[in-house]
Amino acid sequence: MKLSIIIVNYNVRYFLEQALLSVRRATEGLSAEVFVVDNNSKDDSVEMVREKFPEVQLIANKHNPGFSTANNQAIKLSKGEYVLLLNPDTVVEEETFKKCCDFMDTHPNAGGLGAKMIDGSGNFLPESKRGFPSPWVAFCKTFGLSRFFPKSKRFNYYHLGYLSEDGNHEVDVLAGAFMLMRKSVLDEIGLLDETFFMYGEDIDLSYRIIKGGYKNYYFSDTQIIHYKGESTKKGSLNYVKVFYNAMIIFAKKHFVGQKAAGFILMLQMAIYFRAFLTLVANFLKKAWFPVIDAALLISGLAAIKDIWATNYYGNYDYYSDSFYYFNVPLYLLVWVSSIFFSGGYDDSSNIRRVTRGMLIGTVLIAAVYGFLPLDLRPSRAIILFGTVWGIFALSMWRTLVHFYQYGNLNVGKSPAQNLTIIGGKAEGERVLNLLNKAHVASNFMGFISPKKGADKTQFLGEIKELEKLVSIYKIEEVIFCAADLTNTEIMAWMVKLGNKIEYKIVSENSNSIVGSSSKNTAGTLYTIDIQYAIATTIAKRNKRVFDFMIGLILLISSPILFLLMHNKGGFFKNMVQIFIGKKTFVGYADGENNQRVLPKIKTGILLPKDGVGALEIDAETARLLDFFYAKDYSIWQDLEIIYRAFSQLGRKTRT
Repeated sequence: MKLSIIIVNYNVRYFLEQALLSVRRATEGLSAEVFVVDNNSKDDSVEMVREKFPEVQLIANKHNPGFSTANNQAIKLSKGEYVLLLNPDTVVEEETFKKCCDFMDTHPNAGGLGAKMIDGSGNFLPESKRGFPSPWVAFCKTFGLSRFFPKSKRFNYYHLGYLSEDGNHEVDVLAGAFMLMRKSVLDEIGLLDETFFMYGEDIDLSYRIIKGGYKNYYFSDTQIIHYKGESTKKGSLNYVKVFYNAMIIFAKKHFVGQKAAGFILMLQMAIYFRAFLTLVANFLKKAWFPVIDAALLISGLAAIKDIWATNYYGNYDYYSDSFYYFNVPLYLLVWVSSIFFSGGYDDSSNIRRVTRGMLIGTVLIAAVYGFLPLDLRPSRAIILFGTVWGIFALSMWRTLVHFYQYGNLNVGKSPAQNLTIIGGKAEGERVLNLLNKAHVASNFMGFISPKKGADKTQFLGEIKELEKLVSIYKIEEVIFCAADLTNTEIMAWMVKLGNKIEYKIVSENSNSIVGSSSKNTAGTLYTIDIQYAIATTIAKRNKRVFDFMIGLILLISSPILFLLMHNKGGFFKNMVQIFIGKKTFVGYADGENNQRVLPKIKTGILLPKDGVGALEIDAETARLLDFFYAKDYSIWQDLEIIYRAFSQLGRKTRT
């Protein structure tokens, strides 16, 4: 057997499907075997592989042993002359495997080979070719010198920026996303080091290949799409910690003496520096809307206070300084928090949520107002005028931001992008139907034929005219039908048109349209699969806040409510579990199974089936009620279930 292809998957079902379909094409006429090792995914990846790819040898782990261990599981079973470690968020060209194997056949000194990689926008990925890390290399990467001098051998040795991306070169490090190696070399130097849970294993293995007397090559005669960021999210503190700790493991393993000490010190500094930058970046991303909201509210309250004091009381100094150090902070806290919990910062352009948050905040302020000492109670008019000002000012500045970004005043509505589908009539209409079923808002301009002689009454034109058609119709999004185009053609057009357009691919017989506009962001997925309301950010947060607030109210009221409780001791235990986040008031009936097919939530004290009263419910009906609970979730459902099954709040449950 010529080639063994190994894909380790973790919760990227739709990208995995696309990858396997491209692998199926690329292995035609080649003696090859394909392994998928699933590390306990919760997104039905295993079921999808079994149903759609019977030719794949599937290893379904019951836990997540890590990337290295999972690859080793399949390598030990592989029979190919060459072993390819391939990421699930990739798409390969039809000739990729043949070209790579031919290169290895004609270069007997080659131990490993990496392909040219582009992201979902057609941009070259510099990690396609890398140099070995050293203290100086780590310093340049950590503090951004490699970014400022991308073509410099001295400052960007990490990405070998001085080597052309369009030539074949000897390199130090192969990228783990596409790592082709001789099986005989692996037998000689050993498999992946399982000390590396994720990241660093590719550097370690590349180092051992060269140390064993072989060479690693960067091969540009074929290219693959690597969406990046789909198996792991890179804008997190956890990524920073795991990545640089992997580098420390590598340094301790392969370096000794002063070189090792310097490298480890550099990497430890990098962890704190990168963590600091990540924290600042994440804070600025999330905080700039609340900060500007607060500034507008403060300025408005100050102006309203001065105007009201002067015109109503005839005394500019009527209000004491406590207004600024007590009332203003209190009002800000309540209003901004109410906007937050109303989802106003999940979708910052949603004026309806902002207005709702301001009004809820005003009601809460009014409720607190009566309990304050007289000297801390300024005029209610300031609160009311502050509410009006807040709704107006916060709405107006969001409108200005939206106008600056999109050039229109349709605030809260993402502008529909001009979209075209490249494919034959039958497949194109199937994809258009998928878009409609997935409720994708787009301005569909028409189909573009992948073949010559297109009927201009049915198509905008032919694919050879794509550059011109994109310009004429101001196309912003292109969907490629893989049933009518080769992956090689798709990638060539992505590179040619550039990153100002969003690209997506729909594979043959697939109900998912997949793409990613940046290597640093999660991919975009259009699918007709069920969308669960309970999985949204606002629903998760509101469910947690609801649990805490209702738990607090019930605990305070417990002396009165005890008469209705079946198990008083169990009630207190459950309330403690609620407060520390171990339980929720309402969870799934069939917890173990439903947590695999439904969005994950905490163990519930009560169940959706408790909402139907004393009716007898069989297991299948209970599962169906769980499904509708997740699909249509709102806190009002939780409230109704608690009301109907109040006496069961002391029920014993498993955590």
